[in-house]
Amino acid sequence: MAIIGEIIKRVIDVNGLINKDSTPWEAQKQVLLDMLDVAKYTAFGRTYDFSNILADIDPVKHFQRVVPIFDYDKLHTEWWHYLHEGHENVTWPGGQRYFAMSSGTTSNSKAIPVTDDMLNSIKKAGIQQILSLKNFDLPGDFFEKDIMMLGSSTKLVEHNGFLEGEISGISAANLPLWFRRFYKPGKKIADSRDWEERVRKIARAAKKWDIGSMTGIPSWSEILIKEIIRQNKAGTIHDIWPNLQVYSTGGVAFGPYRKSFEKLFAKPMIYIDTYLASEGYLATQKRPDTEAMALITDNGIFFEFVPFTSENMDEEGCVKQHIPTLTIQEVEEGVEYVLLISTVAGAWRYMIGDTVIVTDKERAEIIISGRTKHFLNVVGEQLSVHQMNQAIQKLQKQFGLEIREFTVASIRRGERYINKWYLGADQAHPASTEITEAFDAALQENNKNYTVARRQTLDGIEVEIIPVTHFHQWSEHYKKLGGQTKIPRVMNAEDFEVFEAFISEL
Repeated sequence: MAIIGEIIKRVIDVNGLINKDSTPWEAQKQVLLDMLDVAKYTAFGRTYDFSNILADIDPVKHFQRVVPIFDYDKLHTEWWHYLHEGHENVTWPGGQRYFAMSSGTTSNSKAIPVTDDMLNSIKKAGIQQILSLKNFDLPGDFFEKDIMMLGSSTKLVEHNGFLEGEISGISAANLPLWFRRFYKPGKKIADSRDWEERVRKIARAAKKWDIGSMTGIPSWSEILIKEIIRQNKAGTIHDIWPNLQVYSTGGVAFGPYRKSFEKLFAKPMIYIDTYLASEGYLATQKRPDTEAMALITDNGIFFEFVPFTSENMDEEGCVKQHIPTLTIQEVEEGVEYVLLISTVAGAWRYMIGDTVIVTDKERAEIIISGRTKHFLNVVGEQLSVHQMNQAIQKLQKQFGLEIREFTVASIRRGERYINKWYLGADQAHPASTEITEAFDAALQENNKNYTVARRQTLDGIEVEIIPVTHFHQWSEHYKKLGGQTKIPRVMNAEDFEVFEAFISEL
């Protein structure tokens, strides 16, 4: 009998049953008050008079009224560049050790401050995820198994006196001591900076480990699992890891990958979605009867919501200043919002770039619907990534396809436009008229604005189905292979032209 595992399971069950008295809103309000108090003597806190905000009868509304909305470029230009120059107490107390180099796809590389308080916040969020496992009815021995964490390299790069890497690498390099005995692939392999070398080493060592759960972005996790199966001449990953029961995904919607993943498994799996960004650990799925994630409302991040409408956004895809913002108690279910966060890393009213839909206000549950700059709206289509994923899944079901990557752009043809799509499948597949028409119909079914655009300004769509490996080769060529990297779902015309030229040479 797995005695240690049973003890851990009982501890989780007991802790998970402890109900907190505070609602999501009460927890959020306290988080903001605590952050304002801690940061009131920083340069940022003095500039926006946090002490005066704290003295107000309604400090949340006062905070929203006087502190501007920031995106990365604005916050870096006005404040965070001082951290790179060695200044302290800029937007958060103290100095700086780590910068998370974002592998985001909406702009050039970003260097996001990661404070010790943020590292503690990420660890606490991880513990919340572990405690929520009580809801998934896992056996006691599961809690004695190893955990495969497929992230970026833990060998951080020293630059101008700071350590830089992706957030997954920084987090893994700072794992608590008690967790390290479970962590795989272990520090030696995780230090490898070359993604393909890391995959080969993991595949060679895989048989030595008793993996119970795995976490990572779906596209790269699938590549790893296939390589382990190939190197070990196995039928499925369960031939190597018979006790694998949980896969935690994150970063992109898992729906398009589910069918191909299930071919790699011989046993039913529990899928848990998480929301770990370069700026912090924002949400995690806490129950099995939903695909939504619960915002972590009591752990160093304050959330605000802006309705994702054209009136609230500028031409660069940023939220306009002085737009009314909502708190978790003011949102409506089923509405798409731009997410703003304030954090213990010194981000204030920061547009993280994601759009979310609130699915359960009482539980503060959300799904990620897309990116503010991965939103197709050149001629009024107003297609979100969430709606694209829904149409892709319908296409897969109708034609038996497995589409795991895609990208789209609006291309000018004469005086009008078309939407050009590249869909990544296991192998090239002729995009028949029937497939193209079915895809167009699915998009129209999901979005009335797209339907109007198709009748007035959008001549049609073109679809090419290419091997999914072409996307991986493009990603590798542009140094975005592995780790937390995501394929851009929407490209502007210039980037799309470069992408097409690269694909045509393969």
